[in-house]
Amino acid sequence: MNARKRRLIQLCGGLMVMGVVALWLLAPVALVESPEVESTELESVAALVQPGDPPKPKSFVVEGPDPIVDRVGAGLNAANGSAQRDLMALHDVLAAWRSNAPGQGNPAGTNREITAVLTGLNIWDFAIIPPDHPAINERGELCDRWGTPVFFHQLSRERMELRSCGPDRERFTDDDVVVSPGAP
Repeated sequence: MNARKRRLIQLCGGLMVMGVVALWLLAPVALVESPEVESTELESVAALVQPGDPPKPKSFVVEGPDPIVDRVGAGLNAANGSAQRDLMALHDVLAAWRSNAPGQGNPAGTNREITAVLTGLNIWDFAIIPPDHPAINERGELCDRWGTPVFFHQLSRERMELRSCGPDRERFTDDDVVVSPGAP
């Protein structure tokens, strides 16, 4: 096959790919209509929530079997555990991330950004921690057993200091628990 024919085939292939992409981008998006809610349904829901009832605090302690069982980090915020063990479990999670995402180092950023990566919001859709783990609050942050977001302090690409605020829920006080093992 001569060079001119090969070039023509490449050009046709490229045009076909561009055509498929253009069709995909220009395809109409189906709109989903939401079903109407009848007022009787709203009234029954309103009857369940009384204005004087205080909201139930979320427990960040895992009762019963941990959803991370058979995964790294089992025992995170376990009822029979300790803050020290919880932070060591998180170090296991970070080590698992590094070994499954070679060359990436630890995930970096805020607690929410790191938690997002560890729960599968990454280029591989790889989750080490289930996104519905009880140690994750409604803002998507990994929390210690007292419900305070864990403080991730990146020391290097492969070293991360983890800090739990402890029972007083205030960072940098005497009851803080800090774990900073050496690089793997």
